Amino acid sequence: MPMTIPHALTIDDPAAAVGILRAYFGDPYPGATYTGASFDDWDSTGTRTADVNVFTADDFVAIGLLSVDAGAVAARTLLRDRRDDFSQLLAAVGPDRDLADEPGPIDRTWPAWRLETELLGVRGIGVTIATKLIARKRPRLYPVYDTVVAKVLNTRTAHLVPIHTALRTDPDLRRRIVAAREHAELPPTVSELRVLDVIAWMQGDG
Repeated sequence: MPMTIPHALTIDDPAAAVGILRAYFGDPYPGATYTGASFDDWDSTGTRTADVNVFTADDFVAIGLLSVDAGAVAARTLLRDRRDDFSQLLAAVGPDRDLADEPGPIDRTWPAWRLETELLGVRGIGVTIATKLIARKRPRLYPVYDTVVAKVLNTRTAHLVPIHTALRTDPDLRRRIVAAREHAELPPTVSELRVLDVIAWMQGDG
């Protein structure tokens, strides 16, 4: 089923989308109204770039800014017991890049999807936490699944593939996302997927 585009991204005038982004991320960025505004740039240790292929305690703090808690067992598993396993899975995903430019196919054999599957096998990690962890490591490549966002996008039964398809086949959608980010004066660390996610979440939450 095709993804439903949030209303603010169906029109060329970026004013509505910019207003939503500024309400969430702050003006100037980052604001303090929503803790999630700090998710995209969170790097308390200064090692985020070096740790691109390993889950860290800072990643658990970052997803906490998005109001989720994976719990102690998940932290122990990812940070110690299966650290090397997940490091290999992250490395297999490759460097961060825009999902819209990913040729596909996007299926269960795709390395990032395999990473999600492995994360879902860890106690305390459901689809929302799994996708937030992956989005933390590959923010341009992997969209967050959230029940509010999925309801707005009509992606409750399938999320990744419809978003990929929409971004690949609708150049106007991507152009509007980029324009909204630029007009809201957000840094490039706020990915196109994150702009889509926030606009959808704010529409559904409001």
